[in-house]
Amino acid sequence: MTPLLHYFILLPLVAFLIGLIIPGSKEKNIAFSTILFSGMHFLFLVGFMLFWMYDDFPVVNEKSLVFIKADDIEIFLDFYFDSITSVFAIIGSVLMLLVSIFSRFYLHREQGYKRFFSMIQLFFLGYNLIVFSGNYETLFIGWEFIGIASFLLISFYRDRYLPVRNSIKVISIYRLGDIALILAMWMSHHIWHENIVFSKFNDSSVLSQHLAQHYPAALFIMFMVVLAAMIKSGQFPFSSWLPRAMEGPTTSSGLFYGALSSHIGVFLLLRTAKYWETMPEIKLTLIVVGILTIIVAASITQVQSTIKSQIAYSSITQMGIIFLEVALGWHTLALIHFAGNALLRTYQLLVSPAVLNYLVHDQFYNFDPSKPEKTIIGFKKLRSTLYVLGIKEWNLDFFQYRYLWSPFKWVGKKSGFLGDKKAIPFVLAIFLCGIGIHLFRDQWPTIVPVFAAPVIALTGFLLILSSFSNAGNAISAWTHVVMGQLFVLLSVVLSNADFGYHFILLWGSGVFIASIAGFWCLWLIQKIDNDILLNRYHGYVYERPVVAVVFLLSCLAFAGFPITPTFIGVDLLFSHVDKQHIGLIVFVSLAFLFTELALLRIYIRIFLGQHKKMTHAIAYKSS
Repeated sequence: MTPLLHYFILLPLVAFLIGLIIPGSKEKNIAFSTILFSGMHFLFLVGFMLFWMYDDFPVVNEKSLVFIKADDIEIFLDFYFDSITSVFAIIGSVLMLLVSIFSRFYLHREQGYKRFFSMIQLFFLGYNLIVFSGNYETLFIGWEFIGIASFLLISFYRDRYLPVRNSIKVISIYRLGDIALILAMWMSHHIWHENIVFSKFNDSSVLSQHLAQHYPAALFIMFMVVLAAMIKSGQFPFSSWLPRAMEGPTTSSGLFYGALSSHIGVFLLLRTAKYWETMPEIKLTLIVVGILTIIVAASITQVQSTIKSQIAYSSITQMGIIFLEVALGWHTLALIHFAGNALLRTYQLLVSPAVLNYLVHDQFYNFDPSKPEKTIIGFKKLRSTLYVLGIKEWNLDFFQYRYLWSPFKWVGKKSGFLGDKKAIPFVLAIFLCGIGIHLFRDQWPTIVPVFAAPVIALTGFLLILSSFSNAGNAISAWTHVVMGQLFVLLSVVLSNADFGYHFILLWGSGVFIASIAGFWCLWLIQKIDNDILLNRYHGYVYERPVVAVVFLLSCLAFAGFPITPTFIGVDLLFSHVDKQHIGLIVFVSLAFLFTELALLRIYIRIFLGQHKKMTHAIAYKSS
């Protein structure tokens, strides 16, 4: 059975690659390819599960592909199958097949028909990587695929304002979850001294001894895992991103945010449950988060005026209940609840256009205003208060912007002086000093590299933050990100003398090509009418679709998306930051958080949105 696990990853990967080469005008071929491979995946999974049940439900683990192996680190793909995987895999396979069949007709003659089917195949690839993952690295690769597929499908109607705007909002919150998961992997590497596989959690004696020796570090790991799970499942206070993500096509909303993607947080908690089940702090956190989410999301659900938002908040409410079930140890009930909620929400979203049309028709002919209700004054005030809070969605968006993103934007604007020509000698001097300290490390006191590393990391972070807040030239913003990443790399090299040059080459092999390709794309766009300012949306995807694709791939490769060796290099960077260097890991993490956001912001502002020329069609704001 073990060698068969990787076929669940290969099938959606092959389907995605085949979909790329089919011409966009061949709708039947595109849909047939997706439906065929989805059906094959479902049948193969059913056969595998029958054989698995006949074999008395064994836990299956397969170490598949080793990316790099050194004295102190090994990065590899690992696949895992147990009862948790079986439930998530079969529900995902069924829904993928049904949504593919439904979308064949629902999106007929849609301009982005091919793009839609390619993105749901990319999503399904990421979903399978997560549910079949046997270690954090494999899970994180799937996590990244789901994130970028969500971003591209939310902005599916890329000539409209709200889908494009909401896509960057959602990916901002997603990226916060990415960094939380990276930090969990970072600390896990330092306390296990290896890339831990989930099957090790089954050994209770090893696990109890490990927790006794490293309880504070293990607690940090689980708080980061819980934070990532909260974000992915839209739990309080991150609930507002889920309805914003509904700007994409209804079918993708049903597959992603009604059913599968939004329940990945639940999967993450169940997969790591044996690690945190003896930690009362984690259980209490999950219970509090679940209760708050139920109260907030349920009150918002009651007053929503759009059917998609109502379904989104209803799903969030149910996921809050599932978080409670997981915290209380009712894992079988949580799996049943997940299956029911996923199937129900997908069904509701797929039939929502027809139901909405029926309700409007029924209201037009049969509307009968109800009589005013007699309620107790105290209860009426409470209900009115909840009503107002629900209408405002408890101001979750406002608080996130005010206390999470606004301070960083303020610092980024204040750091804009680093991009001035007068500041170039100062920035260059800091970089050269760092290189000098590294080259002549033996001649300096030990404290010098340790002190210099966070200072250089801070400089790199401020350069990236200035790009994130830049409303000027896109080439200047791109340059800031490139410089910032070089500073971050130098800071890690300074902090750890064991970071070899072959690791630097591994990281730089993807970054160098991506940075050159990005400069080239922006230069081509600037030649059109000499306007690539980031203070508005330009919509150049109309005129340069190929350049837009190349620039997007450059952004993803630069940010460490798993399509170049840079992904492995990023893992190596974090693993070589010592757990004692708190300041350094904070600045490095923040730098990687805002690198992808700054790059995707450039992509969105230059290539997406309503085109500034009136010769192109003007789209509605929302889908």
